[in-house]
Formats: sequence, structure tokens, C-alpha cells
Amino acid sequence: MLLRTARSLTANPSDAEDLLQTALTKTYVAWDRIEDHRAVDGYVRRALLNTRTSQWRKRKVDEFACDELPEPDVTPAGDPAEQQALHDAMWRAIMKLPARQRAMVVLRYYEDLSEVQTAEVLGVSVGTVKSAVSRALGKLREDPELEPVR
Repeated sequence: MLLRTARSLTANPSDAEDLLQTALTKTYVAWDRIEDHRAVDGYVRRALLNTRTSQWRKRKVDEFACDELPEPDVTPAGDPAEQQALHDAMWRAIMKLPARQRAMVVLRYYEDLSEVQTAEVLGVSVGTVKSAVSRALGKLREDPELEPVR
């Protein structure tokens, strides 16, 4: 019932869940001040309403009038078969790299770790990561299987 009330106060189900969680937290913090614990639903509903009202008042409105609507540049997705072939070719090229360079490339670009994080995971210096990744990318650029990409 409380979630339904929160959903009626917001337009987004995720926002409703966040709102309810905040209201329940506020009720928990004020538990000692609540005199009648049988009417706790009323307290939570009031906390929902007050929290939503506070959020509404604090919201920042950044709307600017303009002559043209900003439209994102839509790029065609391309053929899924070609994308898979490219993915497979890239992975075969990566597998040709020495184990250490392969590990660094995978951590940097597939796992999206920073150079510092990659160095920590592998127990090497940041400079080692930079130079090894640079050499690995050079080898990947020269791989004949990836020629159509260039």
C-alpha cells in the first residue's frame, strides 16, 4: 500500500521506491517520537508526502528556450553479422598478443580499469602498463586480420 502511495506521488517506479525508502528511514529515525505505533502507516504516508514536497521544491529547473531542438546525431547501427565478425577478429588478434600484454589490454579496454588500477591488479608499475599497452596497440594496428577496420 505504501509503495502504491509513493507511485502515485511520482512518475517513475524507481523514484517511487527511492521515495518510500527515504520515508521509511525518516520514520525509523523518528520512531521514539511516534506516540501511537498502531498508526505508523499514517506517519509513513505523511513522511512520503513531506519528502516528495521537499524534493519538488528543491528541484532545479534548467530549461532554456531555443529556436531549434537539440537532436542527437543518429548513427546507423550497422549489420549485426559484421559487428560480430569484427568482434571475433579483434578477439583473435588480442589472443595473438603475449600473455602479459593481453592481460593489460583486456583489463584496460574490456574491463575498463584505469592505468593505476591495472597496475595494482597485475602488481606492476603504471609506466609498465603504459608502455606494454602502447606496444600491444601497435601490434593490433599492424594485424592483417584487422585491416578492414582501418
